[in-house]
Amino acid sequence: MLNFSALSKNPQHFRNFSGLTVQEFEALNLKIEEKYTAYEQKRLQRENRKRAIGAGHPYNLSLTDRLLILLIYYHMYTSSTLIGYLFCVSQTSVLKNIRKLEPIVSEVLPLPKLEYGKVRRIETVDEIEAMFPGFRAFLDATEQEIPRPHGKRKRKTHYSGKRKKHTVKTQLTVNKEGLIVHKTSHVKGKHA
Repeated sequence: MLNFSALSKNPQHFRNFSGLTVQEFEALNLKIEEKYTAYEQKRLQRENRKRAIGAGHPYNLSLTDRLLILLIYYHMYTSSTLIGYLFCVSQTSVLKNIRKLEPIVSEVLPLPKLEYGKVRRIETVDEIEAMFPGFRAFLDATEQEIPRPHGKRKRKTHYSGKRKKHTVKTQLTVNKEGLIVHKTSHVKGKHA
């Protein structure tokens, strides 16, 4: 089982897993522990709460281990299933712990956030330039329908289950001006 006390015995591994040294982590942990009681009290006394305070299961892990889970998740971008396996908790527990600790940790340490507002169809090159400054080219793939091949083997290898047709796939690289810079040769439609 992975936890703070086991991982902190090897400072090199601790740094590789969490992105912080043991001393940096301990300093961060002290700041979080100072604020945690007030934060948890405020979280539990929200208006839309359905259960009474004290209801629900207690945490399986200490605050230190839950903070370590959050840092490993953000530093290594591993799946919650793997982290749950390493810390001997369920995947759901990992995700709940991360969600509950994110607001308090982000007050002390900047955490990367998804920009949900930008998830929309980009229509112009200027919008792309604004989102990805200095981009050089786009890489995209296309799937083109072909006539049904005569041989059984060729039919099988060129059949795309996604399109429900016989196809070939091509990858294109296009620059800012819309010119095709590079085009790969066709591959069979069955390839992912």
